[in-house]
Amino acid sequence: MSISDPAHVREQYADESRLQTRRSVWQPSADGRDPMVEALAAVERALPGGTGDVLDVGCGTGEQAERIAALHGVGLKAVDFSDRFVELTAARGVDARQADISYLPFDDDTFDVVYAGWMLYHVRDLDRGLAEVRRVLRPGGTFVAVTNGDDHLAELRIEAGGRPAVTGFSSENGEEILSGRFGDVRRQDIETRAVFPDHAAAQAYLDSSGEGFEGRLPHFEGEREYAGHVTVFEAR
Repeated sequence: MSISDPAHVREQYADESRLQTRRSVWQPSADGRDPMVEALAAVERALPGGTGDVLDVGCGTGEQAERIAALHGVGLKAVDFSDRFVELTAARGVDARQADISYLPFDDDTFDVVYAGWMLYHVRDLDRGLAEVRRVLRPGGTFVAVTNGDDHLAELRIEAGGRPAVTGFSSENGEEILSGRFGDVRRQDIETRAVFPDHAAAQAYLDSSGEGFEGRLPHFEGEREYAGHVTVFEAR
């Protein structure tokens, strides 16, 4: 099943449990860079004069939205496909509502920055979604998009009898895709690390994806670490 299939997306994000399982194992890169921190810095850099209006599209459980809202002089709105994630984000004091990136409920030229963290690979009609992002951005505005590479946890997936997760928006193809809508696309690549305390934790991570990995990871003893790959794009 494709990770951009609407039924799969609804199942994955009906509640926060699967997402929290996956988030729990990630560590910064060997040089100390955290993709969430770097993405927040990109949003802050893009604010004209240090203030502005920001849209977090695909806000998830709201951790990053809460950090963005805390930036001085920021007016933030957040949207997500999942009603549960909208509820969790709103509970953090963020103006959040249910919406699809392909049908954003905002006027043209509303935001100085649009942020999309680890969600564009779920968008079935990516061209339409990016057209909507471009529409709601003000002239000179910035789109900050975070995604994974095709080699992200590839070793773990292969050990469990699967294949690398090649997606519709990745470190490999993201720059080309964004260049179709934006004249200036910059990137920061970060080699993250997934650290599993034991086999059960690694299998639980795989199980959370709903891709049929249940019980397929060969047993191992002790802690194990696998490489991840994340890219933070800044497009203007």
